[in-house]
Amino acid sequence: MAAEKGARPHGRLPLRRSLLVRLLAASITIAVCSVAATAWLAARTTTSAIQQEQGQVLADDAQIYDTLIGYAAEHTDWSAVTPTLKRLSARTGRHITLTTQDRRPVAASAAVSQELPANASALVDPLRADPALLPGVQADGIDPRAVGPYRLPDAERKELRYLARKLQTCLRGTGFAAGVTEGASGRPSLVMTGDSSIQRKVGEVCGVFELDGPTRTEKRALDRLNTLVSGCLKRQRLDSVEVGPGFAPTRSVSEPAQRCVDTARREQLAPYVAPPALLFVTTPAGSPATPGFDLSSANTAKVAGVAALVLVLTLVVTVTVGTRLVRPLRALTDAARHSPQEHLRVPVTTNDEIGHLAAAFNDLSERRERLEDQRRAMVSDVAHELRTPLSTIRGWLEAAQDGLAASDEKFVASLLEEALLLQHIVDDLQHLALADAGRLRLHPEPLSPRDLLDHVAAAHRASAETAGVTLTTRIEDTPVLRADPARLRQTVGNLLSNAIRHTPPGGAVTLGCRGEGDVTVIEVADTGTGIAADDLPRVFDRFWRADRSRSRQTGGSGLGLAIVRQLTEAHGGSVSATSTPGEETVFTLRLPHTCDETLRTR
Repeated sequence: MAAEKGARPHGRLPLRRSLLVRLLAASITIAVCSVAATAWLAARTTTSAIQQEQGQVLADDAQIYDTLIGYAAEHTDWSAVTPTLKRLSARTGRHITLTTQDRRPVAASAAVSQELPANASALVDPLRADPALLPGVQADGIDPRAVGPYRLPDAERKELRYLARKLQTCLRGTGFAAGVTEGASGRPSLVMTGDSSIQRKVGEVCGVFELDGPTRTEKRALDRLNTLVSGCLKRQRLDSVEVGPGFAPTRSVSEPAQRCVDTARREQLAPYVAPPALLFVTTPAGSPATPGFDLSSANTAKVAGVAALVLVLTLVVTVTVGTRLVRPLRALTDAARHSPQEHLRVPVTTNDEIGHLAAAFNDLSERRERLEDQRRAMVSDVAHELRTPLSTIRGWLEAAQDGLAASDEKFVASLLEEALLLQHIVDDLQHLALADAGRLRLHPEPLSPRDLLDHVAAAHRASAETAGVTLTTRIEDTPVLRADPARLRQTVGNLLSNAIRHTPPGGAVTLGCRGEGDVTVIEVADTGTGIAADDLPRVFDRFWRADRSRSRQTGGSGLGLAIVRQLTEAHGGSVSATSTPGEETVFTLRLPHTCDETLRTR
């Protein structure tokens, strides 16, 4: 019963129950955890270093670009830029090279033997500066340090400085602080703090706005700029626009007009700035400057610690999984080492390959126990079946030896009957032994089912009449059957004699035959006592009889139906039984039309 409760269905396991899949899942889980832990640690320990170095690299690049843009805005060529490049190189640790736009060398911080990268780091042009590297650049891309003809001479600077100090003193007298700054052109300007509306009122009192008026130099430059703008607008047939001191049109203009203003400014400033140059910033090895980092000792210790933790977790998971796998295997080994007579069972706790192995072991143990019980029962039954005729023969012989029984015809007939019974039992046992050993050979040949059944019915008609049983045949025309005639007669004869024995006087036994496709069906039906439903599965077991008292009133050794099953299966067929107690019992043989000569019983 324990084995039945713990049994598992046989067949192919679903993948989710497979031990192999579970082992793979455990390995993948460990690998994923290891990768995740490593990635997490690497991200945590290096992100800050990468961000810092990237920030430093960007700051250095921006500084180099800003310095060179400023140099280009204040010089008309690159002839004196080498000292500036060397200072920048010493500060940033990078090689800096300038070339023309067609990649002809202009200047370099040091001699570089390697070829320059395919792509330049930036284009150094103060009239088209990169807003990403110079956030202070206006939308037109012109660097504020490129002043050109707007640069003030010393005399005008002194005038404006004097006016600025005078205005600063006036503002200070009103209690309003102001600072003075000087732009790239040399023009000073006041820097006031506080509310803008108050600034305007105080500025009107002190005349601050006088400082914003253009000087003679600036007027000449603005006039030249407006001339260039007017020429561009006329060529594009646009309305005229005037540009003020802030280089902005005095009124709103269209996008084409604004492009004319920007183009005119670049045309005006071009003679005063250095020509555009390609900037290459490389590492000492000659490759483009890229951020890198080295793990510190603290970060190295963290990596080692996480690796050790992952190793410990791997060992724990491996030991746990291994223990779960080994425990049922050890139980199976211990059970297999016990005495065969104990028929031990092992608990089935899983539904994987090992669980199926445990269930199969329990099934095997149960079959061994059942076979052992059958062996003991068969030995007991054989002893019982042989004891009765032997005891009868011995009793008659002892009686004859003592002179108590006369050796007449009746005496000899009785001994012969018992000897024939012994011979019948021994023959049945031999047939079953040959079948069990796979040595029961068939000799098939073509035969007519009608002729065979008529022969069997004729052989048993006399015994049926003696028992008061009506024997009838109902045979339809069927194809020729290829079978062993002797074995098939024995099979049908056993069924017929069994039916006659279990049918009371006045009953009937019917022998029938019909065809169903490529199968011949032979039926033996009787109106005897019948077989209980619980006993039907056992009617073909050896030495089994419905008569529990082993009475010989119905005859038989309990081997006839077992032989019927063996001979039928040897022909590739099947036998079955149905019964309604007190009404009818039907035994059915289903035989294929052909039978291979090499067939043996299984």
